[in-house]
Amino acid sequence: MKPIHYYILAAALGVSTLTGCTDLDETLYDQVGTQNYYNTKNDVVRATFRPFEHAFWSIQSRHVLNELTADQLITPTRDGWWDDGGKWRRLHYHEWDVEDGGDAQSEWNGCFQGIMQCNYVIEDLDQLDASRFGFSTAEFDNLKAQCRVLRAWFYIRLLDGFRNVPLAISFNDVSKNTETQVEPRVIFDFIENDLKECLPLLAEKSSLGGNASLQGQWTKAGAAALLVRLYLNAQVYIGEDRYADCAKVAQDIIDGVYGKYAVADRWDAAFDWNNEECDEVIFGFPGAPGYSYWHYQGDTYWWTTPARARYYLNDSKCKAGDHNTKYAASPSYAPNGTLYTYELGMPIEKFRKYDGDVRMKLYKNLGNSTREGMFFYGYLEYTDESGATRRVKAPEVDYELYIRDAVGKFQGLDPNRWLTATSSTLRDGDHNSGWHFAKYPFYSDDDAHQMESDYTEIRLPEIIYSLAECKLREGKKAEAARLLNSVRKRNYPADKQANALYAPEGSANLDMQEMLDEWGREFFAESRRRIDLIRYGKFSTSSWWDKTADADRHTEVFPIMRPILNANPKLVQNPGYNN
Repeated sequence: MKPIHYYILAAALGVSTLTGCTDLDETLYDQVGTQNYYNTKNDVVRATFRPFEHAFWSIQSRHVLNELTADQLITPTRDGWWDDGGKWRRLHYHEWDVEDGGDAQSEWNGCFQGIMQCNYVIEDLDQLDASRFGFSTAEFDNLKAQCRVLRAWFYIRLLDGFRNVPLAISFNDVSKNTETQVEPRVIFDFIENDLKECLPLLAEKSSLGGNASLQGQWTKAGAAALLVRLYLNAQVYIGEDRYADCAKVAQDIIDGVYGKYAVADRWDAAFDWNNEECDEVIFGFPGAPGYSYWHYQGDTYWWTTPARARYYLNDSKCKAGDHNTKYAASPSYAPNGTLYTYELGMPIEKFRKYDGDVRMKLYKNLGNSTREGMFFYGYLEYTDESGATRRVKAPEVDYELYIRDAVGKFQGLDPNRWLTATSSTLRDGDHNSGWHFAKYPFYSDDDAHQMESDYTEIRLPEIIYSLAECKLREGKKAEAARLLNSVRKRNYPADKQANALYAPEGSANLDMQEMLDEWGREFFAESRRRIDLIRYGKFSTSSWWDKTADADRHTEVFPIMRPILNANPKLVQNPGYNN
């Protein structure tokens, strides 16, 4: 009997070619009755993993909400671009309201659509006879657990974003669902119980040497990692300290209780074209240029570059279309060249803190599906068709880009000069404003593996950092330091590690603020910064570039948007927002 992953892979092409869930009014399987649909083993697998494509699509709204509301990423105006009626300013200033719609509405709808898709499959599989399709009991139990874990993943996002949400556990019998919100603890307990029940039913990565056979499905370690996320933020979600539980599960994952994983020797391995072979990856959504690539979209990682980056990257034929400047790093310097003194934000300066960080290199494609560096800055030079050396220019006003760790109307100003302004806002940018970045590679058109990266949702360093935070909160600084150093050492050459690693292995000091800064370095632009700030009590109470503290803490959850309230009048608006 072949293992279950064989059937998942056999059906993968059928699943991944399905269109992404951009229609929020779709009805799942509305044209095919359950009894007529399930005829083969692959039919069962395809049905099981259909909600996973929707889940992959749905990462877009989460990314916008968790990054542009926080301190590390910005969307400034640029020579008239990117004002969009103040949409990005409202996110940055925490001035959203129930009429905004947009990404908060997409997050609510997208998560509940995914939950109902999961419920549909869960109830269908409960009615099927595994032996009829040639599944062993273990294989079928694994399949049935997949959508339960995915449903938990959606519910964790709803706790993150809205806290007070209904509980929907059935597609066929809506009387089992609540029409209005339940207490966050009800959702929390539901997630916890489902994950614990599913853990023994899931497959396990039994050896090092890659994750390809399990990529795209939940494993024991994946479900356990969701428990780590749940427990780490329990104080936020339900007002209860669950750091001890978080530490226990995290330690078990690190010790291999739930499978074999290891930190990669390169920071970018978990994002590269062959990241399904990376032992650091615990769960990811498969991606490919001919199928689905929701991580290479404007709302995720495709618009993190200069607008005309295609000349520098030589990827003008790429299926994802042209690049754009939606995301940039929040500035470290004022327009006059003075270093800001904010405790938060200034991510580039936080990277600069430790000399020799390989991530700080200018992003370059090196050929043969390899790259170096994470950031775009300074001049971006390329060779044109005539063999001449050129520099990337701005798209509207005629000036060569010299990208700075500052926001201002620099345009063609000499790189050695600065403006006279002592501060700036989101309205004051140009195409030089703020370093851009490449978390996932932008390989050129002549590269055989362009856009082949899978989307990495969970990787081992998240578990290590979660355990380190728990240790630090417990007062065990040296243990926390060693855990963090086990990941951080790959980012610094051997001759720089004495100053870069935390004591006692190096001379760097670790405290809670440094822990938050290190979360920001290792997980820069990975859709989690907002919840980290909330957990540290900083999101609504602190200031960063062009952002003052909020009047109160109601902004730590989003409002329920007007169309959602209109569709279900029994919903109660979150505190601090008007109905």
